[in-house]
Amino acid sequence: MERVDQVMEMLKIKPCAPAGTTTDETRYEAGLAVQRAIFGAENIDKMNASAPADQKHINDYLSANCFGDYYTRKVLDVKERELITFTAIVTLGGCESQAKAHAAANISVGNTRQDLLDALTIALPYIGYPRTLNGLGCINAVAPSK
Repeated sequence: MERVDQVMEMLKIKPCAPAGTTTDETRYEAGLAVQRAIFGAENIDKMNASAPADQKHINDYLSANCFGDYYTRKVLDVKERELITFTAIVTLGGCESQAKAHAAANISVGNTRQDLLDALTIALPYIGYPRTLNGLGCINAVAPSK
């Protein structure tokens, strides 16, 4: 990273402003607020309330890290982050429940079925047909073709 900084300075490329918006003290609450806005407060609160005691820390990490540390950052808006998140989850394979949740989240934040299909189409040569078709199934489950 030091070498990258040196090259950027040499080429007079201005680094991006820091994108973070939370602190250690605020990241959980900020992330929880983002989750509630995207997935619905009732859904998130129900998920957290029903988590077994020995798993609650994972939900807390999800709120603080994924949503507090990343979703609250500047530069990308929530629509862009959701589309990237959906695509990244589909590329992993075997994460269809999360892919379905994020397909629905995409729709809730204003992305369209076509946006999701476009993302899958672009990813197809890199992830193959099985993962693409699984992603398509997730899209169809929440935003069926008309």
